[in-house]
Amino acid sequence: MALQGNLRDFSVTKLLNLIHIAKKSGTLTIQGPNELASLAFLDGKLIYGQRGDEGGRLISILRYNHLLTEEQAATLQTRPEAANDKELGLLLIHANYLTQQAILQSLHKYLNDLVFRLFTWNEGIFQFYLGILPPDDRITVRIDLENLIMEGARRMREFEQLQEEIPNLDFALKFTDRPDARLRNINLSVEEWRVVSYISPKNTMRQIARANRLSEIELRRIVYGLIQAGVVEILLPEGLPPPPSLAKIQPMPKTPEQAGLIKRLADRIRSL
Repeated sequence: MALQGNLRDFSVTKLLNLIHIAKKSGTLTIQGPNELASLAFLDGKLIYGQRGDEGGRLISILRYNHLLTEEQAATLQTRPEAANDKELGLLLIHANYLTQQAILQSLHKYLNDLVFRLFTWNEGIFQFYLGILPPDDRITVRIDLENLIMEGARRMREFEQLQEEIPNLDFALKFTDRPDARLRNINLSVEEWRVVSYISPKNTMRQIARANRLSEIELRRIVYGLIQAGVVEILLPEGLPPPPSLAKIQPMPKTPEQAGLIKRLADRIRSL
């Protein structure tokens, strides 16, 4: 019989601590308010995970980490190796498209991001299935839970602070006056440039996060930095209600100055 309960009574932090201390092997599933996530453990180490309908397959993980484009992912799906993650990984390595290290780093980042996302869940039904492990064709890693728990606690404190600063992700962003001059004085990461390229009164912050596959804390951190730098400010989306669908999200500058800025940002992103 599976161990089960509610996150209101037994948090994700307590669950991971229990699995770590008892060196459990099995699969933890958590049904949150809007999605399902699962994590697999071997002797108290995190080895595998998946979120929602992504299936935890290698193609989805590489796409999540921007190591594959949508077109490349679609092409790989037609290959017979796509049904076996280990064979697909070897195909990519032998084709000199990715190194083994790059694939393993991608898996580590995906699992870390998944766990950090689960730390923000306050409600959900969990079940732990003792001895249930991922299929043999999946690529697994070994991640120490103690470090994850400590980092998760730090991020939760940061998340609570950012929630106070940016409480509603259904609001949009707009550039402040003369953002071009300010951008010349700050160094932005690839993720920050991508967020900047989607800034428009028609796009909510939640849509921008989804379009760039960013977690809420990652999006809030980037937006907070841009606000502090005087590049953007928060406003209600145009045309509310309802907000525009994600399928229609796209940069839509309002002025010639913003249009020139967006073009330069897009050119910069393509060159990265």
